[in-house]
Formats: sequence, C-alpha cells, structure tokens
Amino acid sequence: MSRQAHWNHIYETKPSDAVSWFQSNPATSLRLLDLAGLGATSCVIDIGGGDSRLVDSLLDRGVSCVTVLDISAAAITRAQMRLGARASRVSWIVADVTGEWGVPSVDLWHDRAVFHFLVDGSDRSSYVRSLRRGLKPGGHVVISTFAPDGPTKCSGLPVMRHSRESLARELGPDFDLVRAFVEPHPTPMGTTQSFLYALFQLQA
Repeated sequence: MSRQAHWNHIYETKPSDAVSWFQSNPATSLRLLDLAGLGATSCVIDIGGGDSRLVDSLLDRGVSCVTVLDISAAAITRAQMRLGARASRVSWIVADVTGEWGVPSVDLWHDRAVFHFLVDGSDRSSYVRSLRRGLKPGGHVVISTFAPDGPTKCSGLPVMRHSRESLARELGPDFDLVRAFVEPHPTPMGTTQSFLYALFQLQA
C-alpha cells in the first residue's frame, strides 16, 4: 500500500477522535506560533494538517493567509466539511510533502507529527528543501515529533524519534533554535505519548 493510500484508509475508516494524535485544542502549537509572532497578516502553512483543529484556531484568530497540506484527500475533505463556508478562506494542497508541490511563501511553517514518519534520509532532505524554498528569511518553523522516549511506531508505520539536537542537524546551520521542550500528549485511548516541540528561526 502506498503512503497516500495508507493515510486515506486511516481517515476513511476512523473518526477524528479515534487516532492517537488527536487534539481538540492545539494549545502548545498556538503558544509557539504566538512566540514566533503570529498575527492576522501572517502567512502560515500547516504540514499534515488535514484533520487538525489548528486551521480552525487560525481562522478564529482572523489569520487570512492559511494553507493546509496533507497527503490524504480524505483528511482534507473531512476538515473542509467541518469548516463549512469558512473552508473557502483556506488554500488546500493534497500532496506528499516530500514530493513535488507548489510551496507557498510563508512566515510560519507548522508541522505536528509528520516529520517523524520520514525514516528515509532522502525524504527528510526533500522535506527540508521544500521548507527552505517556502519559508521567508527570518521566518519560523514549529516542528513536533516523537521525543527520544516516544513511540517507535504509529498507525502501523515506523517512526524516527528526535531530540532538539537531531532536529537541528536535520534543518541545518541556517536555522537557529529558539525553544524546545518535551511534552506528554494524552491520547484518546488513555495512553501518553512523549512529544518534542521545537521552534526554529531561519536566519535572515
């Protein structure tokens, strides 16, 4: 099964609150985006944000330049249905972040729980190339992955856990680490997963 087919199957067969990464309120992501200077005129992209509630929160705050990318058309369709008429205020991209896609120019790049699925070095390199192509000089990236003591698999797929040091190596020396910390994520299943949150700034 291809990566895209895998994720379409997940979103076609499981309700939103039946996946381990579900958050009703993406408070930590919003806190880091605020730290990075999020405002109504900021351009933001949410990588893998198909069924995330982050887009809802951004629209609630009046952010007018929002893009959501997800490999799963089913996830994006679900989000569009949830948002109703507000979905027209968002740019939607169905694509694999490691493939070829039209990367918009953004002030803020957000990724919760995509990067840790990139276990192949070439996929991580492709990801970083797109990040560099899209993020404005002086812009910020929020990346959240499984921490070193986090799960080794998710949704039947292997993952690559990260520390602040390993993420810094992956992004390269042009990205300055602003803040990083580990936070437990309570899953809908009653378990806890250890997530690393990191905020980097691309040098101007």
